[in-house]
Amino acid sequence: MMNITIRQINAFLQVAALGSFTRAAEQLHTMQPALSQQVRDLEAELGIRLFDRTTRRVELTEAGAEFRTIAAKAIEELDIAARNAQGLAERKRGRVIVAAPPLLAAAVVPKAIVDFQEKYPGITVRLIDARSDQIVEMVRSGQVDCGVGTFHAGEEGITSTLLARDNLMVFCAPNHALAKRKSVHWKELEGLPLVTLTRDSGIRILVEVGFEAAHIKLVPAYEVTWITTALALVEAGLGIGVFPTYAWAGAQSLDISGSPLEPAIARDITLITRSGREVAPATQAFVRFLRKSTSGSRPDKQPPKLPRRAKGNRMNR
Repeated sequence: MMNITIRQINAFLQVAALGSFTRAAEQLHTMQPALSQQVRDLEAELGIRLFDRTTRRVELTEAGAEFRTIAAKAIEELDIAARNAQGLAERKRGRVIVAAPPLLAAAVVPKAIVDFQEKYPGITVRLIDARSDQIVEMVRSGQVDCGVGTFHAGEEGITSTLLARDNLMVFCAPNHALAKRKSVHWKELEGLPLVTLTRDSGIRILVEVGFEAAHIKLVPAYEVTWITTALALVEAGLGIGVFPTYAWAGAQSLDISGSPLEPAIARDITLITRSGREVAPATQAFVRFLRKSTSGSRPDKQPPKLPRRAKGNRMNR
């Protein structure tokens, strides 16, 4: 393997450009003997003569002229790579890929992207909405830079950072007996028709924990995959729903009431990254905006929802 240094190549290029070791040394602010030695070391490493030297001038050999073209291009590309790396370090350019489950992808991440790109317009952000188990695999395999959601503790190859805590609430139609309550006890849900998510959802598992702790039976009236579908069923009066507080963001366009459940059952909203891998500067910057958006998107941080004037055509929603 050749041991060629950037200093040697720069010395060679400067001599080739000026046709003089003396003037090249002056240009590079070094001593002429030291510069001559750098060129000799380069020639020895390459096994070719780069210059024909006379007492009056220095000229490139045929091999030297060919090497000059290649060396100049290599230095130019190295300079571009260095500037790009500096741009990343200064967060002027780059790309962030973040994965989140549908609820958080709708309620939290868009605000973070908008605020982030106002400050760092040169960095693009790509959002992927997926199930929590898929997000873990995406982060572990390096398909995404980070993931946001509720994940099992101690996932192999994953580093977790707490962003916020999220409590469960009961959602119902505005004319329901539980509507507009300051709080609702889990026991009060007994026997009520329940709209819930399927059992592959982490939210459903938390709901089951709440029902079990209250010693009441969970019998879904409707069991759906997407929380947007569940909220629409709740608005239609087909049942109550127990979802995280962040579901409130998805219910802003719906005529739905939400109340905290007692005793509270919370889940941690965490950011996950791949263990043993340095987090890129662009991702580090985005995480700060994500944390701010996660905190600011909570219902208790939002102004009260204004009453709607008219329902209009429900088919347009």
